[in-house]
Amino acid sequence: MRILWLKTELLHPVDKGGKIRTYAMLRELRRHHHVTYLTLDDGTAATDAREKAVEYCHEVETVPFSQPARGTLAFYADLLRNVFSSLPYAVAKYRSAAFRTAIERAVATGRFDVVVCDFLTPSVNVPDRLGVPTVLFEHNVEAAIWERHASVATHPVKKAYMREQWRRMLRWETRECRRFDHVVAVSDADRDTFRDRMGVTEVSSVPTGVDIDYFAPTGAPRNPHEIVFTGSMDWLPNEDGLEWFCGEILPLVRAKVPAATLSVVGRNPSARVKSLAARHTGVTVTGTVPDVRPYLERAGALVVPLRIGGGTRLKIYEGMSMGRPTVSTTIGAEGLPVRHGEEILIADTAADFAASVAGLLADPSQGDALGARAAARVRRDFSWDGVARQFADTCAAVAARLSSGRR
Repeated sequence: MRILWLKTELLHPVDKGGKIRTYAMLRELRRHHHVTYLTLDDGTAATDAREKAVEYCHEVETVPFSQPARGTLAFYADLLRNVFSSLPYAVAKYRSAAFRTAIERAVATGRFDVVVCDFLTPSVNVPDRLGVPTVLFEHNVEAAIWERHASVATHPVKKAYMREQWRRMLRWETRECRRFDHVVAVSDADRDTFRDRMGVTEVSSVPTGVDIDYFAPTGAPRNPHEIVFTGSMDWLPNEDGLEWFCGEILPLVRAKVPAATLSVVGRNPSARVKSLAARHTGVTVTGTVPDVRPYLERAGALVVPLRIGGGTRLKIYEGMSMGRPTVSTTIGAEGLPVRHGEEILIADTAADFAASVAGLLADPSQGDALGARAAARVRRDFSWDGVARQFADTCAAVAARLSSGRR
């Protein structure tokens, strides 16, 4: 197949979940299909991002794009203008007439068998009736994320804002999922949500994968008292989860295991995240690290204390592949076919979460056994080559269905 892949950013540095999933999927697809990567470029990617794009596509085309930096006067003015729009701000901010034109021109060449819109956000620029099969690759149920933001917000103004953004996102996401020829979700749970809640009939799922060769244990020593959280630290669900963990869970853990520490590992820690180290004993915020694997491998326990989210968490599969035990909320492990007590521990209250973490730290053999089962499962079922084959088969089936005249 010849695939036109639409995105809102270049992928390097490959340093957050969405980028990792796209990079790994495209790297495998590129082995057997021709991939053209068309994306917005706001100038914030790595200086060698265009050159490194050869790792995941055959050619890359970029459309210059700019949006106001978060926290600036222009940013707040943009938010204010969005009050009068029907679009959710998370989508509206990526609107680009130049990107829309670039998509139309690319499709007009007749070179492509399928167009893949990666994430919901680029869809605001995808014209109707392109004349080529279109697939929307949904890494999350975006409306669900905003619904959960609204549910945990406590300030009345913030809560009202989140509720309105949720309503807008639900309307927009429903419309777009019905407009595209097919939707690919990253879990059966998300697939069912699109079908049952939004009335999407053309929807299927492919699982999340992991690079089992990269995330492989080296035999490095463990630190049985170290708790590790990994992820993009400027993502609101991560911020919320860490606040909850440090404020309500970590003190309960330290009451049972006084030597317990927490390492918060990931890119772009916000001021809110950085302040956790000052406000809570035993917390370290590393910021960006060159390689997350040493932190994963030495951990006595990995934690995913998310109360907001959607899609699936790559960080869980990465930890599983490294053979380390993970404690997650139900939302944190949502969409992953993992079983409590077999490959992971699930806990949704502060007390239960703390008890699970403290148990792993106090008895490393329990964690090693859990981690070994997790590693065996992920290596058997979730390598990226198999996941990419499923994705390609889905795209081929959509193209075949439409070429035969069946909608």
